[in-house]
Amino acid sequence: MVKITGREKHLKRLNRMRGPEMVREVGKALFAAGNMIQVEAQISITAGSISGKGHIPSKPGEPPNRDTGDLDMKIETAMTAPLKVEVSSNSDHAVPMEVGTSKVAARPYMAPAAAKKREEATNLVRKAVDKVIQQSG
Repeated sequence: MVKITGREKHLKRLNRMRGPEMVREVGKALFAAGNMIQVEAQISITAGSISGKGHIPSKPGEPPNRDTGDLDMKIETAMTAPLKVEVSSNSDHAVPMEVGTSKVAARPYMAPAAAKKREEATNLVRKAVDKVIQQSG
C-alpha cells in the first residue's frame, strides 16, 4: 500500500484555484491588462499627430494620426463577465481604420497595441494566479 501525503493541502489549493479569490484576482489582472492595451492604442494614435488645421493623415499600415479625437477618446475597457475583458472603440471610424475599406487602407492600432502588451498582460495574469495559489500554503 502506498501512503499519500499532502492530500488535504493539495485539495485546498485546487479549491482555491477555482474559488472566488481566483476569480477576483484574475479579474483584476485582466482588467489592468485591458487598460494597458487601451492606453497603448491611444498613445499610438496621439503620438506626434497634428489635430485640426495642418493634420497629416498617417500612412497605410501605421496607426491613424489623431485629428478630431473621436477615435482615441472612444476607446474603452470593460469587464463583460467575471473573467472576460473587452477593449473596444465606439467610434464610427474604429473598424474602418483598423481593417481598412475599399477606399481607405488599414491603419491598425488595436491589434498592434494588444500584440505589444501581450507578454506584460500574460505576466499580470500569471502573477495573480500564483498569488492565490501561494495564499493557500
